[in-house]
Amino acid sequence: MSGRYGEHDQEHYERPRRHTRPRTKERPSYDDAADGVVTTVDRGRLTLLVDGQVVMAIKARPLGRKGVVVGDRVRVVGDVSGTPGALARIVEVRERTTVLRRTADDDDPVERVIVSNAEQLVVVTALADPEPRPRLIDRALVAAFDAGMKPLLCLTKADLADPETLLVTYRSLGVPWVVTQRGGDLSELRSALHGRTSVLIGHSGVGKSTLVNALVPEAMRDVGIVNAVTGRGRHTSTSAIMIPLPDQAGWIIDTPGIRSFGLAHVRPEDLIEAFPDLDEMTEECPRGCTHGADEPECGLDEAVTRGDADPVRVESFRRLLVARSEPAY
Repeated sequence: MSGRYGEHDQEHYERPRRHTRPRTKERPSYDDAADGVVTTVDRGRLTLLVDGQVVMAIKARPLGRKGVVVGDRVRVVGDVSGTPGALARIVEVRERTTVLRRTADDDDPVERVIVSNAEQLVVVTALADPEPRPRLIDRALVAAFDAGMKPLLCLTKADLADPETLLVTYRSLGVPWVVTQRGGDLSELRSALHGRTSVLIGHSGVGKSTLVNALVPEAMRDVGIVNAVTGRGRHTSTSAIMIPLPDQAGWIIDTPGIRSFGLAHVRPEDLIEAFPDLDEMTEECPRGCTHGADEPECGLDEAVTRGDADPVRVESFRRLLVARSEPAY
């Protein structure tokens, strides 16, 4: 064999690698870094709240491809004075307690983190104008259960339709709900949000921004209208934003209206864990059982036959399973 190296030499198989030794042996410790929380992300610029001060920042290069999202608790160095033109650097992202994720489509392997460290997912849906879309509600609930977040169903525009028509579908799942209408009393919703970090999601036109403006008047979120022909709302929010509730009563995160909510990342075995009473009944299921309605010898069917499980609740759970693969509209 011709050439510099023989077939048994290591250099024959590997090219010389780039010199990757750090410029210095001592890496920065960032002991003086301040703690902050990300409130908005806009084209690489991040808005933080550091000791009550609004600070603009960018992600430090050592973080590489690690994404930073609204709700992240971070450590930041540099100018944290908040003065116009000042820019700090995020050098560390703290471990996340919860992560709300979605994929663009059900066959998309790339997960997109929407927000982090939220405790409650508020699924906002209008009872009319536009009409409610149960499949999207189901998908949002699946995402909440998968993320370990508490779901809350917020029904708006109750002055236009009876909420019971929709509530009967979700009551068996044990999902709490609040009902609102334009200009109505929001005390029940305020109580549900109190002391928590809550994410508001829903398709355009359901009234998310209207709710945010009523809860936090100084937020001044743009409010859109529903197209009379398509029955869909116009996007008025272009990015997620984290807003403090009055009197330090918690946080709300307003998100852009969604028209798809891919769930390629959610596995049936993870979803069933969100329902401990049903999970216990699947211990004797055959290996690989998805707990769907067409599964042979599923423990849920046997539990229903014995009278140990509420058939309506089992059916509702299976509807969520189906929602993982059905189109939202």
